[in-house]
Amino acid sequence: MADREALVVERVSKGLMIGGVWRDAKAGGTFKVEDPSTGSVLCEVADAGVDDAFDALDAAAAAQPSWQRTAPRERGEVLRRAYELLMERQDDLALLMTLEMGKPLPEAKGEIAYAAEFFRWFSEEAVRIEGGFSVAPNGQARFLIMRQAVGPCMLITPWNFPMAMGTRKIGPAIAAGCTMVLKPAQQTPLSALALADILREAGLPEGVLSVLPTTDPGGVTEPLLRDGRIRKVSFTGSTPVGRKLLEQSAGQVLRTSMELGGNAPFLVFDDADLDAAVEGAMQAKMRNIGEACTAANRLYVQSGIAPEFARRLSERMGALKLGRGTDDGVQVGPLIDAKALAKVQGLVDDAVGRGAKVVVGGGPGDGDGYFYRPTVLTDVPQEAELTSTEIFGPVAPIVTFDDEKEAIADANDTEFGLVSYVFTQDLGRAFRVSEALETGMVGLNQGIVSNPAAPFGGVKHSGLGREGGRVGIDEFLETKYVGIGGV
Repeated sequence: MADREALVVERVSKGLMIGGVWRDAKAGGTFKVEDPSTGSVLCEVADAGVDDAFDALDAAAAAQPSWQRTAPRERGEVLRRAYELLMERQDDLALLMTLEMGKPLPEAKGEIAYAAEFFRWFSEEAVRIEGGFSVAPNGQARFLIMRQAVGPCMLITPWNFPMAMGTRKIGPAIAAGCTMVLKPAQQTPLSALALADILREAGLPEGVLSVLPTTDPGGVTEPLLRDGRIRKVSFTGSTPVGRKLLEQSAGQVLRTSMELGGNAPFLVFDDADLDAAVEGAMQAKMRNIGEACTAANRLYVQSGIAPEFARRLSERMGALKLGRGTDDGVQVGPLIDAKALAKVQGLVDDAVGRGAKVVVGGGPGDGDGYFYRPTVLTDVPQEAELTSTEIFGPVAPIVTFDDEKEAIADANDTEFGLVSYVFTQDLGRAFRVSEALETGMVGLNQGIVSNPAAPFGGVKHSGLGREGGRVGIDEFLETKYVGIGGV
């Protein structure tokens, strides 16, 4: 396995992709990519600076006119070929992701398939960009409605889904005819670099996509957003960074898509199928080691069934195998870095200090990496810090409620509004609660909501715009109206 790991890392280009060419950073800098399961260095990659960023923007601006005139079918075929290449290389790409991010190999393979599906979905949407034609109400003119590419885009992706968050943005941008500058997360640049090579092999023209790994994200992105040639920014990450990017985008009145933080409530009513609710909680809490914006952050369980729900969930959580994601049978890998580990422990300590009880877990795992044991907390008070802070780790805090009104009020008592989960067998309650919850998505009797064919996004401080589904391409298109007289 060690030889294969080294070979997979070795095959990835370690430079900057600018204008279709792999090159070193102009300043010559590099930075280390770490394996979070061991703390060891996997490799070093080029560290982009502002001069490199402007070279990437120059390439995107130069390529935009010809790229947006490229036939929609041709753009779709690039995505289709890239989809096929991703699936052909699923095993190697999954191993690469596990090495730089930590998630277990089976889950990494699942992400590659999920990521590839965005390319397949938007390959089919490229030829379905539609406008319209109508007669003015007074009959004296005609209205022609066109849909055109927004223009060069800045795409900023997080470390927790290093491949899928790239394809979720790149797919609709290519389908719409936009050029792109992609800045991947510092912790996980290798997946993005591998993706750039695949797109080039799939026939993406030079200059359409540039990739800029960097240790100075603000210094690289802000000048581009203020330049005037970038016309859209799409960001997935924390709400504080999203606010800053919105401020920077305001000067040039940029189109923005923001998929920001979450604080997902998971509501279990006493009429729920308890087996399905526990299974849903495992999916919603433990997907990606709990390091997901969609992760169940607050588990609200009706008082009468709370003890039994906690017992069953604790059994499931306590039985999970913790370890390096490449090892057989491992179900929970390490957190991304030491800072993340310290944050999770601090949130658990705060909750316990306020009266919460640790049923299982509650501390770091063994080994040199950033491991944290799957944890279930009961008797969690509403004022505990983890009820208002995105945990981003394998910790399930259970809070009880007595009635539907209380559950809705507690669930909505947050600035975030990305996703919520509801488990009930009462059809009327299902509709009432789903309509009352202040989130952009609801998982009703299911613990996973993400799907390339569905619109993903939140309300309140969880973001702006939607990614995926039929509306996903709209974020990369402008609407132009042509008024036709004399007819």
